[in-house]
Amino acid sequence: MDGKGRTRVLLTGATGNLGRAVLAELRERDDRVTVLALARRTDRSRTVLERFADMENLEVAWGDLTDDASVAACVRRADVVLHAGGLVSPEADAHPELVQPVNVGGMRNIIDAVRSLPEPGAVAVVGIGSVAETGPRNPPRHWGRIGDPVQISRFDEYGLSKVIAERELVDSGLPKWTWLRLPGIVHPAMLGIRDPIMTHLTIGDVMEWVSAEDAARLLANLCDPDAAADVWGSVHNVGGGDGWRLTNWQFLNALGGAMGVRDIRRWYDRNWFATRNFHGHWYTDSDRLEELVPFRRDTFEGALHRATAAAPATVRNAGRVPAWIVKRFAMQRLARMPRGTMAAVRDRDEARIAAYFGSLDEWRAIGDWSTFEPPDPSRVPTMLDHGFDESKPAAGWTAGDYAGVAAHRGGRLLSSDPPTGDVSTRLTWACADGHEFRASARLVLAAGHWCPVCVADPVGYETQAHENAFLAQVIEDRSDTLTSSPT
Repeated sequence: MDGKGRTRVLLTGATGNLGRAVLAELRERDDRVTVLALARRTDRSRTVLERFADMENLEVAWGDLTDDASVAACVRRADVVLHAGGLVSPEADAHPELVQPVNVGGMRNIIDAVRSLPEPGAVAVVGIGSVAETGPRNPPRHWGRIGDPVQISRFDEYGLSKVIAERELVDSGLPKWTWLRLPGIVHPAMLGIRDPIMTHLTIGDVMEWVSAEDAARLLANLCDPDAAADVWGSVHNVGGGDGWRLTNWQFLNALGGAMGVRDIRRWYDRNWFATRNFHGHWYTDSDRLEELVPFRRDTFEGALHRATAAAPATVRNAGRVPAWIVKRFAMQRLARMPRGTMAAVRDRDEARIAAYFGSLDEWRAIGDWSTFEPPDPSRVPTMLDHGFDESKPAAGWTAGDYAGVAAHRGGRLLSSDPPTGDVSTRLTWACADGHEFRASARLVLAAGHWCPVCVADPVGYETQAHENAFLAQVIEDRSDTLTSSPT
């Protein structure tokens, strides 16, 4: 606490889309918090932070997440660390070589800094993850929860970095932490994004979204000393709830409608969109976080209206431009740019064609809009088998539970006589391929992690699934173990 009894908050990523929303929320709480924003000294950062020049409870520390000294100096001045910083897509896709040093290295620097404090338990760490950590979840696998298999899409260095960073925090040994897996975020700059990642969107799949403002409210609420105890020491899905559960086709049409487009199909060829390899699902457990730390106020329509209002006039009025011009000179160019799906087809890039479509023949068979049927995935929640009795509280987990979970994944528990109910001590496990690794019961049973070598090999998931029944549930044509939710 500072001299006025206010919580001292260290915010990383303050100049990003989420970070700006967090700053705006914390500006309204100047009687309760002070904010130290760690930011890189760039022209862009200065421009963004100038918007908060009137924020009396804000101080800027110029530094870098990859610089352990900068991070440590800031952590020493904090009661809560809101770690929203890092490279995100599409920037992460354009600069994959930077993703691990920033996203994983930054998390490690924060952990090390807190761990070195005289009282590590006096500082709470909030880590930000992503729905990308659970990879493609095509219908009928489109419902999910924490504890489902951790997996990533092919070529998704960002998703992998978040998997590793989550692993680092969960098994860090820090006394007070939480990890939040964020979904797609509706933010003011969203309509202005023009990147080939748009063609990776699988129009037959789903996403549960959240607004930047609601996500910011959640982070701000976690700075309250009276935040619910059950939020700490756990991984959580963040989602807007039922009204935010959209198919990607619905989302694409909503964006087009906000720009005045009457028929979004006139902007794209159907086969420009990938048919697989894009993350996203609806959550059976996102309401749990709302119960613990209430943060939802927005509707999807309201958040989209704000994003539209914030967009340049050229974007807001894009629907007035003849559709063939937008299609030929904007969208087609994006599809053909590096990382675009049509660049993969044009260049006969077999690895990316396989990732986006399965094969060149499958791409050719997609057809045009005349045969397209809008997706209508089931809204009845389904739940995967996690391989143990989930009605048993964690305090009662035994070696038998751990061995059963390992067998469900085709592996083994190597640690002998792990103490009952000790969910944080790292145990030794082996996967079906013989890789030995260390991980806590919390990480494996509660958060859905498994072998760190195998998770980094999405090309091999189908082969892994022959031995790993847990993973097999989310691999195409391996959904026999889906069951109806009891709720």
